[in-house]
Amino acid sequence: MDGRQWRSTIAAAQAGDRRALDELVEGWLPLVYNIVGRALNGHADVDDVVQETMLRAVGNLDTLRDPDSFRSWLVAIAMRQIRDRARRRTADQLDDHDAHGATDFAELTVLRLQLEGQRKEVAEAVRWLDDEDRQLLSLWWLEVAGELTRRELAAAVGISRQHAAVRVQRMKARLETARGIVRALDSSCSDLGRVTARWSGQPDSVWRKRIARHIRGCARCDGHGRPGEVVVPAERLLVGLALVPVPVGFTLSLAFGGKTAVAATAATASVGWSAKVIGALAKPAVAVTAGATIAAGGAYVVTQPPQDRPAQAAPSAMSTARGPAAPALRAPSPSSAPSSSPSPSASASPTKKKQPKDLYGTVVDAVDEAPDPDTPPAALPRRPEAGVTSSGGARTVMNHRGDHVTFTGQGYVLVRWQISPQYRAGGLVMPTWTGLEGKLFHVASGGGRRMDDPTSADGRTSGMGGPDTGYTVLPDGTQQMWQNEYFYLDGTVTLTQNERGADYGITVAPSTWDAVTDDLAFGPERGAIRYGLVRDDGKDSAPVPQYVTRAKPVDAASVAQRSEV
Repeated sequence: MDGRQWRSTIAAAQAGDRRALDELVEGWLPLVYNIVGRALNGHADVDDVVQETMLRAVGNLDTLRDPDSFRSWLVAIAMRQIRDRARRRTADQLDDHDAHGATDFAELTVLRLQLEGQRKEVAEAVRWLDDEDRQLLSLWWLEVAGELTRRELAAAVGISRQHAAVRVQRMKARLETARGIVRALDSSCSDLGRVTARWSGQPDSVWRKRIARHIRGCARCDGHGRPGEVVVPAERLLVGLALVPVPVGFTLSLAFGGKTAVAATAATASVGWSAKVIGALAKPAVAVTAGATIAAGGAYVVTQPPQDRPAQAAPSAMSTARGPAAPALRAPSPSSAPSSSPSPSASASPTKKKQPKDLYGTVVDAVDEAPDPDTPPAALPRRPEAGVTSSGGARTVMNHRGDHVTFTGQGYVLVRWQISPQYRAGGLVMPTWTGLEGKLFHVASGGGRRMDDPTSADGRTSGMGGPDTGYTVLPDGTQQMWQNEYFYLDGTVTLTQNERGADYGITVAPSTWDAVTDDLAFGPERGAIRYGLVRDDGKDSAPVPQYVTRAKPVDAASVAQRSEV
């Protein structure tokens, strides 16, 4: 399926054509269903994840600049929803067998594509892979089938093509191990029977290791194939395999009860005029309600007529993916007045903005010079630490636009930068802090270097890029980041990755005062370029991040520099 063939349909859907949107969702639903279905192996959550993926794609369709990139954009959304589900699932401690009667995707692949022999073996081996390998396999399977390119696979996972090649090779090796397990379990090895005597029959990582260990030491089970049979590499078996058809009765329902209906209400409120998927129904039926059409045989939408659309917001960096950050995100120079805030106070007269110097929110990061490499940091004031919890767990990697994590509590937070001009240089759109309740300070910078510190003898190459790759460019007036940036939170706040244009990733995690001070003291004599820098004065007049707001905008990238808090 080539996204370029859909250019006119995508353009019409972006312009508000409901029929074009119907066609778009119906045409691309099988691809999303196959990606999510294989990644989750048919878990009961598949319906919800597919639904959320299509909702987000439809609701953000007007942000897509290049219709030719629709496929990679849609796949990236699907993978992000799969990862979000995995994080929620970890918190809920769900088990793979908790599928509530859902057919697993390995079985569905075998049945719907009528696979036999080694192709059936490969499909069944999927059950033995871990979540991360299944996610990658869901993409690689479609790459081999000609539905995705390696570039799209790498983009969906959030890594380079070179790294993707390494990851795919490792996943293929584990898939071959799983194929060996499937073969061994189909054999008549009495020793293996004793090993698996207490096995429940449900594949998991513990039994995968036990059975694989037995296979390596068993002459009967360690054969590369049955007598006279050549074991064909998995990629050759998958060449030409069609997508598994969406099962009859599979439903994308926002109109009928349960949590999905609640999600529909929330999405409608936040996205406004954008179309919403209502359902792919199995029985012929047509019903027309206020602003909604529900019909059988495809994907159907509810939408407001174009003339009912609210006024569009000012352009943001989402519309400047190939150039520097949009003017709407650029702050005035440090000597000029602060840019407007999303809050009502932004429209107040200048006299009302005069506040005591010690009032929280009056000091915002400004561009500064890097200290001398031999300058040890000042002492970092110790603030109270009751602990910070993260919705993303102990450590969260955010590589894609829209990735976000919410921190709650009292303590320190690390934001570690990875800028990748070798993949895409240009204007960088900063991550933003939204929905702040309480106080947030920028307390220190560390990691042994600023990202613009030279890394080449001629001084022309740094962490921000070089003449061979191009340079990552910050919006005017934005504080240059260091490798590690530390913040102190007393309350709750959400951090969102807003990648549009320059490629970057951030790793975020709760931290401690001890960890921060250790990092800051990591000086040049131990291989770093410079010591860290303390920004905290221990008071409410310590700097706050440039991109922070108490508001909860629909587009996090619209947060202005120097927002008032």
